[in-house]
Amino acid sequence: MLTPLNFPKADLKLFKKEGQLFVWDIFRKKRLKLTPEEWVRQHVLHYLVDECGVPQTLIASEYGIRVNDLERRCDGVVFNRSGRPIAIIECKAPIVKLQESTLHQIAQYNFSLDVKWLILTNGLTTITAFIDSENKRIDYSKRIPTYTEMYVS
Repeated sequence: MLTPLNFPKADLKLFKKEGQLFVWDIFRKKRLKLTPEEWVRQHVLHYLVDECGVPQTLIASEYGIRVNDLERRCDGVVFNRSGRPIAIIECKAPIVKLQESTLHQIAQYNFSLDVKWLILTNGLTTITAFIDSENKRIDYSKRIPTYTEMYVS
């Protein structure tokens, strides 16, 4: 059973094969096993496109980076039209409580990408933070910004 999330229902192409549930990932253009974390990732990425106006072509799913000489993967990265990263999305399964350690994970990713927006979600709770490097502070937002708001910030 898939957990209902606090995102609008996404238009996902789900199918079963040999008793396993899969989803067609429009971002990576391939079939993926539908894990609880993938369920959340697909919903938040579709939300960014459908509700926040982020062009699908400017979202990378499972984006590889290097952090302290280790290979890591961001669940999602939003780019501006010049190809510069502007937001990192980190997804957890709905049963995973968002806590300080999960926030540290996305903050570490930002050492590599230096974005303005961090979006952390388990599909039930979402933490959105704006990195105000000019004033050396983090401002939390009650909602995920639109693409225009991400781009202009």
